[in-house]
Amino acid sequence: MPQENAHPCIALGLTPSFGFGDRIGLATPGHVAAMLKSGDGIAPIFPQQSIREMTRTNRTAQQVMDDALRGAREAGWTGPIGADADHLKTPADVDITAAVGFTFFTIDPSGDVDQRADDYNESQLREKFVSAHAAAPWYEGYLGKSITLPGGTRIELTEEACMRAAVKYGAAIARTLQMADYIAGVQTAAGRDFEIELSVDETDQPTTLAEHYIIADQCLKGGVKLVSLAPRFIGELEKGVDYKGDVDALEASLNDHAAIAELLGPYKLSLHSGSDKLSMYPALARATKGRFHVKTAGTSYLEALRVVARHDEPLFRRLVDFARERYDIDKATYHVSATVAAVPPSTELRAIELEERYLELWSEVPHGIGFTEPGRQILHCTFGSTLTHPEFGPAIRSVLESYPATYADVLTDHFCRHLDALRAGM
Repeated sequence: MPQENAHPCIALGLTPSFGFGDRIGLATPGHVAAMLKSGDGIAPIFPQQSIREMTRTNRTAQQVMDDALRGAREAGWTGPIGADADHLKTPADVDITAAVGFTFFTIDPSGDVDQRADDYNESQLREKFVSAHAAAPWYEGYLGKSITLPGGTRIELTEEACMRAAVKYGAAIARTLQMADYIAGVQTAAGRDFEIELSVDETDQPTTLAEHYIIADQCLKGGVKLVSLAPRFIGELEKGVDYKGDVDALEASLNDHAAIAELLGPYKLSLHSGSDKLSMYPALARATKGRFHVKTAGTSYLEALRVVARHDEPLFRRLVDFARERYDIDKATYHVSATVAAVPPSTELRAIELEERYLELWSEVPHGIGFTEPGRQILHCTFGSTLTHPEFGPAIRSVLESYPATYADVLTDHFCRHLDALRAGM
């Protein structure tokens, strides 16, 4: 359980919320400063880490919880705090995170999603449906239905739409229900409150309105304590850079997804890979009428590297060189488009250019101010290899511990931009 005098973590419900991931354990004071400076209205989740991230950084769930709560307490935070056990795939993942006080459980059934379902032709789809039908006993109940959303959009649950949803998500929905039941059992037995988020965003194709409707409806009918759902939105949500796509088209799509959440729930729409997506934040806040959750993780690590760049340039150059060596291997689990060839090696850049090309100062993008440089993606994807490196991991921590004010300052500036962009749409 969290240390005796730690700030308790609670379920935040439908309050708009923002997740601050911290892969090193020293970022929470900067997160708190941003929250205090930007004003009220959005609740923070300070302890947030996936099992995958814990594995890559050699941290335990207890360390994640203790570091975040200690940092929040020492920085003077007295408001509510949520705690996100992110991307849970197995009951063992639940046990590890529930035992130390996490309250917000993000179920990730991506391993049970048929990622090729969108590309099947009719004959392939029907063939796959033969085996998928058993995992989708709900199929006939949706067949032929037509749903009119509050904004007027109609969802037609045609045979193809229902069949494709069964093939793509049938097993994933079943897995979600099993995981949700397990979470409820663990938390209820311990007398602890909890809430559940479902992540279906890790797919190549956007989540259709029919798929969103069926997935959420099945979860709610199955008794899932669903507080938020993360669809795969249109456009590109790559790590470390701003949203790539037509923001006006995105807002129209968000309006429809938010209408489903209002009709069936209500529950929040969740934006994963939310770091640095400032151009889409106002649209998300407007579409959901403030009923949103945004999840960030790697961006606090990148801001840690900004501290290194400003206080130990030789170390930062070595980190850049190492990241370039590791990138093609480490990017395998990420949706990114950056290439090593797209950004010069450190030896070709002056000191001021290093930060501009690998971390980039804020710059103009079509719908506001954000990040576009591929160098950020190269550094982002290689965090695990860097932080567990016997030289680089301790060296980064040493710089951050030597210059805590710089780290707090860059994080405050960074996240105030995020929070202010969200509030612009509320």
